[in-house]
Amino acid sequence: MINRPDRFRTDNIVLVRALVGICLLVVSVGIIHILSSDFGALYTLVACVLLCLFFILFVYLGINPDALRSRYTEETLYVASNMLDDLKDGLTRESAEKICLRLLPETHASSIAITDTSVVLSCVGDMADDFPPGSPVHNPATRYVLKHGIVQSFTQAIEVPSELGRPRQIPAGIVAPLKVRERTVGALKFYFSSPRAVNRTQYALVSGFSELLSTQLAIHALEQQEELTARAEVRALQAQINPHFLFNTLNTIASFTRTDPARARELLREFASFYRSTLDNSGSLIPLSREIAQTRRYLVFERARFGEERIMADFDVEPEVEDTPVPAFIVQPLVENAVRHAMRDEAPLHIWVSIRPAGDEALDIEVSDDGVGMDDETAARLFSERSLPVDTSLPQGGGAGVATRNIYERIKRFYGPNSFARVSSRPDVGTTVTLHLDLVESIFTEG
Repeated sequence: MINRPDRFRTDNIVLVRALVGICLLVVSVGIIHILSSDFGALYTLVACVLLCLFFILFVYLGINPDALRSRYTEETLYVASNMLDDLKDGLTRESAEKICLRLLPETHASSIAITDTSVVLSCVGDMADDFPPGSPVHNPATRYVLKHGIVQSFTQAIEVPSELGRPRQIPAGIVAPLKVRERTVGALKFYFSSPRAVNRTQYALVSGFSELLSTQLAIHALEQQEELTARAEVRALQAQINPHFLFNTLNTIASFTRTDPARARELLREFASFYRSTLDNSGSLIPLSREIAQTRRYLVFERARFGEERIMADFDVEPEVEDTPVPAFIVQPLVENAVRHAMRDEAPLHIWVSIRPAGDEALDIEVSDDGVGMDDETAARLFSERSLPVDTSLPQGGGAGVATRNIYERIKRFYGPNSFARVSSRPDVGTTVTLHLDLVESIFTEG
């Protein structure tokens, strides 16, 4: 965040400059008087030199453009920085009011308003009571801007209906569009009490602020789209996970109702908890401990189906990482892949889940098994950035590829370029999948 300049100190500097300039002007007048009098050649030469020096100093102190530009640049950067923060939740009545209140003291406008495509979101200044939030857009200049997306200014008074029940005359104004992907979503309006106030500086100011706000609105729209895409991917992964063992689990519970009713009731309760959690975990983040609990529930059903002795699982989760927020369905699909694709016909399958911090700024998730394994070509394809078709005839080549690519795409999106997914495997030996999550570059990191 840019620190706000010290207005008091800056204004004092300007005042001192002005006083020094006045003093120099008075002295210069005295020197001119000397030059016009007969004081001899030496006095005249000294006076000419002093007059030149004072004139140069006066120009530097009085109209130094760098100082003025520096001051206004600092002020503009401060306002712009805060406006970006105001728009973090998009264009709403609350954000529009914050922006209008922030801009009004920085301009020559008597009123500033922001609209969406049909109504006023906020209006502050002299005309605030005439155009409160929710009032329709009546100004023809605003309607033109919303329709064509072009900045408009007017210096002839416009009379528009007021919410106070009487027409309101607007002497002059500048209206600029707010755009997202070339689509106009609103307007930024500066109203002035005099046509003389509409000049190039104010026009550039309105245009610049509208472009800045449009950029931030576009960023917010992209973030929303990314969030929707992430949720859609999670839903797709849920749909992929559910059918694979839904009916098998129900059949297993049904068989236990005849041979072991108590066990059937226990499984049914776990089954309800599992699917309730599956539906609840459609958001972006859940604590790592919840993901591990969901993975353990999944293994309960698979052990019931295949036999307790067929699937052995060990979890080694460091206590300090249990509360770390992670995307849902980041561990369970890896364990499910091991059960579905790595089990031998007779020998038991061992699965090891290890989760530990990688230094202070990253997290390592490792899922290993001693199953059938796969060749190097198949292993390389699981986390490939290229969307190659998956050969379902190869071990772990079918659903494993869908799930692992889904996980890979999400951790890249959520945790940045320093995160990675890696798989190492040997046929008839086993497979190890490692996820490295860079917590510093995560989009969930505040700051």
